[in-house]
Amino acid sequence: MSHQPWTLAGLHASVRFNLVAEATPGLLPQLLAPFARRDLTPDRVECRRAGTDMEVEIAMAAMPAEMVHLVEGNLRQVVGVQSLVRRQEITGVARRRAA
Repeated sequence: MSHQPWTLAGLHASVRFNLVAEATPGLLPQLLAPFARRDLTPDRVECRRAGTDMEVEIAMAAMPAEMVHLVEGNLRQVVGVQSLVRRQEITGVARRRAA
């Protein structure tokens, strides 16, 4: 029986971060900074004010999977963020490794 070495290539995540944060001046640039530091451009950014808070959704169709937890951690550290929910789907392709 032959054992072929396989690896996942092109592993990405379709990810959405839904946040509730205090509506303060300068909040949106702070939320986008973790993406900019990693040379990532979100596909969608939506925000709306809800009383004294802001509801923000930041989405990417194909974020490198190894960066998802890093960006999430940075978003959780932004002063004023009260809650964060991450929704993601990992996508990738199984390919045979070169011998």
